[in-house]
Amino acid sequence: MFTGLSAFPLTPITEAGIDEKAFAALVGRLAAAGADSIGALGSTGSYAYLTREERARAARIAVEHAGRTPVIVGIGALRTRHVLEAAEDAQNAGVSGVLLAPLSYQPLTEDDVFGLFADVTANLSVPLVVYDNPGTTHFTFTDELYARIAELPHVASVKIPGVPADPAAARARVQRLRRILPGTATVGVSGDAFGATGLNAGCDAWYSVLAGTFPEPALTITRAAQSGNAEQARAESRRLQPLWDLFARHGSLRVIAEAAAQAGLTPPHSLPLPLRGLEAGDRAQVREVLEHLGLHA
Repeated sequence: MFTGLSAFPLTPITEAGIDEKAFAALVGRLAAAGADSIGALGSTGSYAYLTREERARAARIAVEHAGRTPVIVGIGALRTRHVLEAAEDAQNAGVSGVLLAPLSYQPLTEDDVFGLFADVTANLSVPLVVYDNPGTTHFTFTDELYARIAELPHVASVKIPGVPADPAAARARVQRLRRILPGTATVGVSGDAFGATGLNAGCDAWYSVLAGTFPEPALTITRAAQSGNAEQARAESRRLQPLWDLFARHGSLRVIAEAAAQAGLTPPHSLPLPLRGLEAGDRAQVREVLEHLGLHA
């Protein structure tokens, strides 16, 4: 479950709540495409903007429409109590795993974060992915903290925020993680521009934003890397560079939300307010890139 391609779909949202039909269709599309797992309610899924009831409902929809594809659900929240509630709801929905990032308003210490994972894993019956996303959480894990947390029960994967661009440096980074993590924990790369490099360097999984809307090119990269065809994986990632550039410029969430809308997979405005998406000129750039890359529903 924590190897290969994990596809992270949007959770289309209106002020009335989740667009359940659009969300179910996105999940079903990923299962049909052959994603190895589906990461519902990740950062791309806007979990932090949803109520407990909305998150529980989204978890149930994801499990119902994923078929035999494992579903991993994000459970991050500001308070440990609310994380535990989200974990309970996710497990009751029948998820195969959970994903936890240390959200905060007040800055967190390493002891705070370790305590969070210790409290949560003590109450879990499914595997957990450690989600390191410093651009969003403003907390940066040390390797030593990875190692401490990975020794806790149920910790099955560490989702790292990219790898060095140089292939040799990327391999060295992944090899260091292998040395400090228990053999029971996989290493997954995030940051889509790093997907091919991370997989070629030995990462077990790619936790992908792109795959949640357009799984085929992400699968091309993943399967090439898994079969040892590193150059094919690199070539496909280079082909997608215009999209990676848009992600870097505007943030992957706004770009992929606009791309999904233009592909007819979600309503035109599906981000939770106050997020208002891209301006007209930037939307036109997304359209040009999608046409150039041949990305469509």
